Amino acid sequence: MTTLLSLAVSVLPVFLLLVALVLIDSYKLVALRAVLLSVAAGIGAALVAYLVNTWLAPALALGPGRYSAYVAPVLEESLKGACVLYLLFRNRVGFVVDAAILGFGIGTGFAFLENLYYLRVMPDATIWTWIVRGFGTAIMHGGATAILAMIAKALYDRAPDPRPWVLLPGLAAAVALHSLYNHFLLNPLVATALIVLVFPWVCIVVFQLSEQGTREWLGTGFDIDQELLRAMRAGQVTTTPVGEYLTTVRDRFDPEVIVDMLCLLRLRAELAIKAKGILMMREAGFDAEPDPSLKATFDELRYLEKNIGRTGMLALTPFLHTSTRDLWELTMLDQA
Repeated sequence: MTTLLSLAVSVLPVFLLLVALVLIDSYKLVALRAVLLSVAAGIGAALVAYLVNTWLAPALALGPGRYSAYVAPVLEESLKGACVLYLLFRNRVGFVVDAAILGFGIGTGFAFLENLYYLRVMPDATIWTWIVRGFGTAIMHGGATAILAMIAKALYDRAPDPRPWVLLPGLAAAVALHSLYNHFLLNPLVATALIVLVFPWVCIVVFQLSEQGTREWLGTGFDIDQELLRAMRAGQVTTTPVGEYLTTVRDRFDPEVIVDMLCLLRLRAELAIKAKGILMMREAGFDAEPDPSLKATFDELRYLEKNIGRTGMLALTPFLHTSTRDLWELTMLDQA
């Protein structure tokens, strides 16, 4: 019973906070599968960190205190940050709130395996130790990675040509927070109480700002896509900026390629409207039914991209909506 109680106190708080983050996201931007995979990625990062720490700590001979304060935070946050970087460059993160949830999920998996390890090596520790590790250290891991992911996502969205360096400012913040916590400048119970009190408020502010940005993006993007589709269906595409642009480049491509370009733009607009519609339904509390036609639509989209070719796709870049959020919504639909 003592072991079960210690296990519950050391791992349940961080998992319950992760569940709370998912529930308060009114747009349900992150699928359950993605959350579980982020936890699994965090467990994998913790396993790698354990293997590296086992080898590196004796080699550096800094002593447990200095190693945990200066070396472990850099190693552990870098491994968790690598998982965040993968998600960003695979277009799995659409908004800052996604980054917060998935980053916290990665930290949750890391803390879970770490606390299981400490339960094995410290079987006689008091319940206060597990309270500190469950409400303090575990939430610190989740919070540090969530902060890292949010900063990285914000920089990724602003960079015209994102590179892995967008991770560095967030990584520096996560390492600083982790290192400060490991310096034990405050009584562990006081530090734990501060984390429990401060982090939820940070999450609430981030979620409110992100949802405001989501509403603005949905409204503007929805109107633009609908206007383009309306013009195409009415046979008035030549009066739109897209039609005027294609008129200027039609001499460079075969007529069949120009037709494929128009079809591609139509499909992209339809998919964008469908994705935004799903988000609006989620905000209203409804679940969108799976669309069996999506697979055929994406197959057609890839076929058109192949026919148009690299040069043609570059020519369409001004109208393809290739921002990180636009790419994310296509990824979301493709995985539906």
